[in-house]
This record gives sequence, C-alpha cells and structure tokens, in this order.
Amino acid sequence: MIILTLEKLSVKAQGELILDRVSLEIPPGETHILMGPNGSGKSTLLRAIMGLGGLRVVSGKIFFKGRDVTKLSVDERARLGMGIAMQSSPALPEVTLKGLAGVLAERFKHQWQPVAAELNCEYLLDRGLNDRFSGGESKRAELFQLMIQRPQLLLVDEPESGVDLVNIAVVGQALKKLLKPEKIKNREHSGLIITHTGHILNYLNADQGYVLINGKLVCEGNPRDLFEEISKHGFEGCLACAECKRR
Repeated sequence: MIILTLEKLSVKAQGELILDRVSLEIPPGETHILMGPNGSGKSTLLRAIMGLGGLRVVSGKIFFKGRDVTKLSVDERARLGMGIAMQSSPALPEVTLKGLAGVLAERFKHQWQPVAAELNCEYLLDRGLNDRFSGGESKRAELFQLMIQRPQLLLVDEPESGVDLVNIAVVGQALKKLLKPEKIKNREHSGLIITHTGHILNYLNADQGYVLINGKLVCEGNPRDLFEEISKHGFEGCLACAECKRR
C-alpha cells in the first residue's frame, strides 16, 4: 500500500495560490527529497500534508495509506502515523522539552530517555521548548520529538538549515537510523525531506527527488543527479536534465 498519495493538490494561503496541482506517491520504506528555490512552496507542501493552519486546499486530495485525510485535523493525522519537523518552530518557554517528551512517550508508547541521549538533548530537557535554542539545538529538539512519535511518514523541513557540521552529522545519522535501518525488512518508515544545501544526501540513500518551482513539480529523478544538475546550472537547469521526468 502506498504510504502517501497527493492527487493534483492545489493550496492557497491568504488567498494566493501557492501549490498548483501537485501529484506524487511515496511507497513504504522510501525516502523522497524535495528541492526548489526559496518561495517555491516547499514548506507549504509539507504543512498542507500535515494539515497545519493558515492553508486552504482548493482542489485535489491527500491520501495516507489509502485513506483520504484531506479534511482531517493535525491531531488526527498524527494519530494515524504522520509527523513533521518544521524548519523553525515557535518558542514556548512555559513548556519544557522533558514535559513534552513525557506526553509524547505516553501517547505513542515509546521511551524518550534513549532518544535524548542519542541526540545529545539531555542538557536541554529542563529548558523551555525552543527558548533561546541555537539552530542545532532546535533541529535536535524537533527530531527528538519526531523520534519519540516514530511516525510512519516523516515530513522534515530543511534539517540542515542554520546547523553547523557537527549537528548536521547528528541529525543526519538519526534520520538515517529511523528511515533507512540496515535491515531492509525493518524499513517501515517513509519520508519526504526538504533540502536546500543537499548535505542530508550525505547521510540518506534517498530513493526519489523532486524539484518544485512556482508551486509546481517540474522535475523528478535520482536525488543526487538532480542536486548535481542544480549545483551546476541552477534550478532552471534541471528542466533540461536527460534523467528528468515531468518535463
């Protein structure tokens, strides 16, 4: 069964069309990469899949494991097995990371202590969520929550953004462990990850890549080939790539 299916999804924000008839499929155990210039609608796509506020689906459908979730709430989608790590999250000084971890652990039946140690989040546990966190601390805290939840579909928005090389390695290895364990039979989790720098490709053996320009998926193919083409010729150059589909 396909984990995520988008059927000609069009989305508006504040009355403006941001996504225009976007269609894609993510099978079980696969990691897909989404690239595109700033303002192309990448973050909006992840937010729309998760059902976050401020967006309106004007046409098309979102299916999760064959079920139409287009009109479900964020909480309902999370309970079904969807999770998101956003590029930047609001600071909540009154909520400690440890307190949130306890709530998530109880809801999703997964211990948080080993995850905190793995991601070097232990010293952050008694601090307010994202309260004066550095870029690396914020990314690790987001991933910490996601790994407790252990969703079947991970939506990750630019895990490298604002992160130094040490933290990129920590985040990359953690995502690899969750998305691409060494034993193929254990690959139960699928992912859609936005990357701008391409650094995450050094840690994940991604299965498929897409390029989003002006709200439309204009190109798809091998993620590394697409990123190499973009690095050489810019995003418009990927349209001429011999390996590209959707042209």
